[in-house]
Amino acid sequence: MSARTVRTRLLAASTVALAALALTACDNGKGVRDEGPSAASQSSAQQGRSTTAKPAGDSGTSTGGSAAAPTKGSAKGSTNGSSGRTGNGKATGGGTGTGGTRNAACDGANTRTSATVVSRPLNHLLLTVTNTGSKNCDLTGYPIARFGEAQSVPPVAEETHPQAVVTLAPGESGYAGVLLSAGDGSGGDGYTAKTLVVGFAKGAASTPALPAKGVYVDAKLTVTYWQQSLDDALSY
Repeated sequence: MSARTVRTRLLAASTVALAALALTACDNGKGVRDEGPSAASQSSAQQGRSTTAKPAGDSGTSTGGSAAAPTKGSAKGSTNGSSGRTGNGKATGGGTGTGGTRNAACDGANTRTSATVVSRPLNHLLLTVTNTGSKNCDLTGYPIARFGEAQSVPPVAEETHPQAVVTLAPGESGYAGVLLSAGDGSGGDGYTAKTLVVGFAKGAASTPALPAKGVYVDAKLTVTYWQQSLDDALSY
């Protein structure tokens, strides 16, 4: 084969290769050239976008923002609502504690106290406390009784403890009994007392008058708890 024939074939092959490259550059890879969207397709796309945008605008008007905005608003509202309910719960708690407040204590400032020697049982003194105030008061504990110049007060008979707090309405009375001395004379360290000071669990004391001749007391001196009834006070 001559050299001229070889050059002719190489030139033809190069021409074919260049034509193939040109055709590939104009092709979209599927054998069909992409000429871009048609006018009809562009019109349809524009109408579709216009139709979609309109509901989005209506939603924004009713919810106050885009789709993301209502989500944030809802979460915030829910959080604030929960916080408000918690605060109310604490406040209610606050309303329940105030309702449990007790009455004021009965003392020498809102009551009148009297001391009466009774015939039965023997050697007993009856203390009567009357509410002179305008509100209920609670008569708690037992009389802290100091006879004459005594340096100590008599003990309380524990078996006389009432089942409930003695509450006195205005004008009502509570009672306590006092065993002054042993009926058989077995008590020691006896003396005659002509004054009496009655202290209360709280507040001011009272100074009821004793009989002019006084009362005889000895080591058996004992008081009862404050009672709602006179009979319970003198049952010891």
